Amino acid sequence: MTQLISPQGEVSLVEIVRLSNFGKMTNDTIFALSSGNGVSGLAVIRISGPESGPILQSLSGGSLPMPRHATRVSLRDPDNGEVLDDGLVLWFPGPASFTGEDIVELHIHGGRATIDAVSFALSGFENCRLAEPGEFSRRAFDNNKLDLAEIEGLADLIAAETEAQRKQALRQLSGGISEVYENWREALLRLLAHAEAAIDFPEEDLPDNLISDTKHNMLGISESITQYISDNRRGERLRDGFQITIAGPPNAGKSSLLNELAQRDVAIVSEQAGTTRDVIEVRLDLGGYPVTIADTAGMRTTTETIEAEGVRRARDRAESSDITIFVVDASLDKANAEILKMAQPGDIVAFNKSDLLGFPAPTPKIPDVDTLSVSVKTGQHLDKLIHSVTERVILSLSDSAGPPPLTRLRHREALEDCRSALLRGLEAPESELMAEDLRLAARALGRITGRVDVEDVLDVIFGEFCIGK
Repeated sequence: MTQLISPQGEVSLVEIVRLSNFGKMTNDTIFALSSGNGVSGLAVIRISGPESGPILQSLSGGSLPMPRHATRVSLRDPDNGEVLDDGLVLWFPGPASFTGEDIVELHIHGGRATIDAVSFALSGFENCRLAEPGEFSRRAFDNNKLDLAEIEGLADLIAAETEAQRKQALRQLSGGISEVYENWREALLRLLAHAEAAIDFPEEDLPDNLISDTKHNMLGISESITQYISDNRRGERLRDGFQITIAGPPNAGKSSLLNELAQRDVAIVSEQAGTTRDVIEVRLDLGGYPVTIADTAGMRTTTETIEAEGVRRARDRAESSDITIFVVDASLDKANAEILKMAQPGDIVAFNKSDLLGFPAPTPKIPDVDTLSVSVKTGQHLDKLIHSVTERVILSLSDSAGPPPLTRLRHREALEDCRSALLRGLEAPESELMAEDLRLAARALGRITGRVDVEDVLDVIFGEFCIGK
């Protein structure tokens, strides 16, 4: 499903969920390379749509194989009978397929020429075209095979770099996060149905406390959502990566520390002050969790324009990161005073070059900040520094026994819209206004999974109350 990912590695949700058509007929048969670009031993071309079966028959010159069984065939150009490749094919008749349509997978050799030849042959079939970005997933959504949150989980699974990201994405793809949102939405639809029934059918034999019970339940859902989104953005930080900044004065060993953590020469190391002018980032896996570590310019007063901009960026990055590792020269006790004032609870201060003072050098106590005596040059106590950082990452991002965390800003915004509507509805002076706020709250939740349907309300009204028999 490489067509889910843009060249920048980001998923375009607009491409996946936009309600306008794709500029082509949606009943076209589509195909795309699903195994990624580049030379490989094998490549997979996926075909989806009503002509998938006939196309396979034309390419193989035989009948359709047994569903979901790999079958070896010679694929031939239907125009001249020339052999394109010898490979395996899989036949997935709809609706028991990823998209809900008939699907064919061609497992062929991964050379560029072979892929191009098979793709050219496919494009020659009538109403068969190259898929647009996200179109396979869009068809899965249209055919109720995946909701929007599950599609986002699929994209995250494809992009996962660490074990923790893989587990979170798989949990979302399997419907764990959708279940949380759908349970709230279904509860809101029931409350909305009750409110609508009280407004539209006052003459019916309805419970006397229907409105008061509705408000009580609205408050309960609002409190549940508040608790759920007060998660320190754990799921979003796990998806995007934990942000760590290395900061401090010039020549303290910041770039050397980054190189040690990355196990390669990422930053220039020099005795000349001010060699780092911009933010240098490295992606790492710490304890199975994604981490972005940034080396920054040495913090000092300077009149040099470019270096001053680097210092400004260093300060901004230190203030916004999840953890800042302040690296200072252990021998410059008084010169470090201003830097140490920047340390916040949860940060780490590494007193580097301690080997020059007779290791370990004494370190001052800073409230709620770990202080370590280290030597990047000799490697002394670097293991303690890495262990301290890893512990903080795991504590911040590790999963809990609760529901799956929300993973995207759009989820958070929809949940906040839902909560606002509920709180507004609790203060509404009229039942009609409360019902409208309930409708808006349910619609906000429906935006997350893509399930927004007024028929759901009617089903509850006429099913639960049996109005009019």
